[in-house]
Amino acid sequence: MKRWIRRVIRYSRMALFVLATSLWLTQPANAADIQNSKIVKGTEKLIGDVTTWLMILAPVVSGLLIIYFCIRRSAADEMDQKKWNNRIIVAVVSCIGAVLGSATLNVIIGYYK
Repeated sequence: MKRWIRRVIRYSRMALFVLATSLWLTQPANAADIQNSKIVKGTEKLIGDVTTWLMILAPVVSGLLIIYFCIRRSAADEMDQKKWNNRIIVAVVSCIGAVLGSATLNVIIGYYK
């Protein structure tokens, strides 16, 4: 047991030494020009546009899928109706997830503008 404790203490000391050395030897980086670069601005606009389109397209596609699933469910037997009901539920939950995810991403990107 004592051997195990000594080993843990020794590895902890080495890890602390490596961490302290790496923090002590780091050089500060100047990244002021990155926020004004074309790549960052373009990526910001791309993410904004994609999230906006996703908030529009997700409900439309989900609605079309739900209509299709309801038509297929009406023509199915009792066992297949359960599968089509599950697919309808998955379509609704996926739509909600896509809209919430894109709205959240849009809000997060909005803070960086």
